[in-house]
Amino acid sequence: MNQVERLRHIRDLLAQRDFVSLEELCAQLGVSRATVRRDLIEAERGRTIRRVHGGAMSTASREEALDFGRLSVSCREEKTRIGRAAADQVQDGQTVVLGGGSTVAEVARGLLDRPIQIVTNSIPVAQIFWDCRQTEVTLTGGSLYPRLGIQFGPICERMLHSISADLAILGIRGITADGLSDASALVVEAIRAMMKCAQRVLIVADHTKFGRNSMIRVASLAEVHQIVTDRGLAPEFLQILDDQRVACLLA
Repeated sequence: MNQVERLRHIRDLLAQRDFVSLEELCAQLGVSRATVRRDLIEAERGRTIRRVHGGAMSTASREEALDFGRLSVSCREEKTRIGRAAADQVQDGQTVVLGGGSTVAEVARGLLDRPIQIVTNSIPVAQIFWDCRQTEVTLTGGSLYPRLGIQFGPICERMLHSISADLAILGIRGITADGLSDASALVVEAIRAMMKCAQRVLIVADHTKFGRNSMIRVASLAEVHQIVTDRGLAPEFLQILDDQRVACLLA
């Protein structure tokens, strides 16, 4: 396989996935790490990929993952159904942690005027409850990621470590048999803190998130109690969730 063919293969891989490691590229291309690094340098000149520690990412998927506006328009109907189904899992009087992202925002719309307490690090999610009188909303505080509207960092994490919640409802970028992964190292620790402070963890993700391997590993599937997704989910992923004893609700 010459370099032109290798570059095409790398681009094809990253059209389907957020991240691919150096080890995987070496195995698939049958070349050394040094050759793969040279190929990635060449591919990066076309601005379709970005070299990162341990491998490469698609610039297009990274830009989408870090922009709330772009996330909001993808799989819109599926996210609306997922949001309603996830909101039905919440009981009145509960304390619920809501993460960031467009799918969690749909959950928030399903919780309007419910007598619950919400803790969130998402400005877009908090704004949904602007006129609500029954729903009590607390923002975590912390540094702000502008395009995502997500708060993160030590202040955010300390706040989350100080509370106890009944349920955490979180979005995620990638789900595989190896667990959950996300594209931004900045927000991963906040996601982990949300998972730790809640008695139950519910992940909301449309079917396109399954089989996707993002750059940063967040947690194993063993740390998740339930996943709410849409009916476009492939049967093999249903089997993976069943094997891992993760409850799955199709909306």
